[in-house]
Amino acid sequence: MIDDVAKEYLHNNLRALREAMLGKLDGLGEYDVRRPLTSTGTNLLGLVKHLSVWECRYFGEVFGRPFPEPLPRWDDAGARDADMWAAEHETRQEVVERYRRAAQHSDATIAALALDSPGHVPWWPWPDVKLFNVLVHMLTETSRHAGHADILREQLDGRTGTTAGSAMDEPDTAFWQARRAEIERAARAAAAEPGQDTPPGYILGAC
Repeated sequence: MIDDVAKEYLHNNLRALREAMLGKLDGLGEYDVRRPLTSTGTNLLGLVKHLSVWECRYFGEVFGRPFPEPLPRWDDAGARDADMWAAEHETRQEVVERYRRAAQHSDATIAALALDSPGHVPWWPWPDVKLFNVLVHMLTETSRHAGHADILREQLDGRTGTTAGSAMDEPDTAFWQARRAEIERAARAAAAEPGQDTPPGYILGAC
């Protein structure tokens, strides 16, 4: 009974995070969902593509339930990081629909197996695992990338929100400008304390 409750709790959180990830694409043009927004090229559509590949692996081959579509091998050095961005011939619809198919496949695995069902993750140092380990790992991985997506979307158009349903389509620009200025003032004041490095161009007492 406790295992069933725990599995459903973890599974529901994973479902919600998947929808939050897809919600970060809503309302954006083709360029903005693909454009690299960090020095390492992190982008919104690439995050969705990445998560789809790893859901297929973790809830597929790890438990002897392979995803029915081709996947690059996890140890293929030539394909490494190719799941972090979408090539020009890959449409947004294809990436999103594959993520949904991956989720359906994962959901079937989670529903069919008990939390203590054994699996094998050859790329882990301790490869013999249970469904519980993999479910927690994939929930953590998705949470991590959902946080990345939050920041990327805010950079693009100021839209915030931690879930698909709570996204604020029209943020109060004046409020956030004032908040940012307040935080900047506090950071500069702290840096100007004795023994701290003064920020470049900072004049004590200025804002």
